[in-house]
Amino acid sequence: MNVRRRYRRFVCFLLVLSVIALGYCGVQVLRNEIPDQMQVSENGELPVLFHSFFDKAIKTEKRSAGKKTIAQTEHTDEASVPGTAVSRANAPAEASADMSAGASADTPGEYTLSYSLFGKVPLKTVDVTVTPRKSVYAGGTPIGIYLKTDGVLVVDTGTITRMDGKECCPAENIVKSGDYIQSVNGEEVTTKEELIECIGKSGGSDVILDVERGGERISLRLHPVQDEKGEYRAGIWVRNDTQGIGTLTYIDEDGSFGALGHGISDIDTGEILDVRGGTLYDADVISVIKGQQGSPGELSGVIHYSEGYKIGEIETNSKNGIYGTVSNLPGLVQDKDLYETAHKQEVKTGEAAILCSVDGACREYQIEIKEIRLNGKEINKGMILEVTDPELLEKTGGIVQGMSGSPIIQNGRIVGAVTHVFVNDPTKGYGIFIENMLEH
Repeated sequence: MNVRRRYRRFVCFLLVLSVIALGYCGVQVLRNEIPDQMQVSENGELPVLFHSFFDKAIKTEKRSAGKKTIAQTEHTDEASVPGTAVSRANAPAEASADMSAGASADTPGEYTLSYSLFGKVPLKTVDVTVTPRKSVYAGGTPIGIYLKTDGVLVVDTGTITRMDGKECCPAENIVKSGDYIQSVNGEEVTTKEELIECIGKSGGSDVILDVERGGERISLRLHPVQDEKGEYRAGIWVRNDTQGIGTLTYIDEDGSFGALGHGISDIDTGEILDVRGGTLYDADVISVIKGQQGSPGELSGVIHYSEGYKIGEIETNSKNGIYGTVSNLPGLVQDKDLYETAHKQEVKTGEAAILCSVDGACREYQIEIKEIRLNGKEINKGMILEVTDPELLEKTGGIVQGMSGSPIIQNGRIVGAVTHVFVNDPTKGYGIFIENMLEH
């Protein structure tokens, strides 16, 4: 009898423990569905985030007095309450009266919003910014990219055969892959040719390299050696520029542009390049290497490196993309459509489209947004996409290299840009929210 009682108690304990664990996991899932920060438009509403049974259980309220706050409301019916209204920016901070659905903010401001389950279990407090909704011209056209590094990038070190036939590596354990050489003996260097010249005229004496490493400026002493030809060398493999083809994402009404949706990294170091500028050129796609499982495809094209085909100047290379200013705004946007931009919490799973050019004409191709990651660690992997358009699948097999930056359109707004392809399934890839691209 005692054995049976102990067994029942043990089973009940496991059952209670399972319910607690399940509840904890459920709360974590709900927290992950709520963005850490949120932007909303003037006179706009906060959208419903869950679209499920939990909408009836989630309570939204102001977090504290002393700041502009979101009006306290509670979701009661998924069908009848489309979203939580934003309170007026000039409302008294101590006000706590409920506001009717449809109330909105008249001026930009910062707010806080707290979510809880049944008003009892805290889920998350969100910082909300009310800001005017931007409109941008959607890109989708291929671009040629030329970037100049900020200094001379060290790719690797190598051995040198000296005049006596012995091999050595003067730079080993002194410079590192990813260093940016800024000057030699106080003389600024911006190209590998300038670096070679400075090393060559050292006469075999030690040289002082000023190097940018991990955001810090350091000085390194290096002793060049004579190679078989009698020239002084340091045994450093370097690069001072890079180029490639991508897709323009948007042009702002003030003439600024964004492209790619991810930064340009060095092919050898894997690090995002520190750049001191660059140029954007017109480009044409001349062929497509179709993507296959395990082998991503590619848009092959030609970049027109001449003044007449220059589109603009590149100023920034960041994790969210490349940015700069176009040269001829009226001419570039005359055949482009102006779209409102969507906030990331407004993006939904389901049908959407991408704008890209794979055959000489920029057009829409159908995709499906499969998953949304509002709080993903990798900012340019906020959405998972799948190409569903039969024509694009026939031409490219899905997403291929060179399509990075293709704008994503949903419900008449630009919501993001394509960034990556799944190597094992080229029909799928990642996208970045346009909200994040605009925050560069």
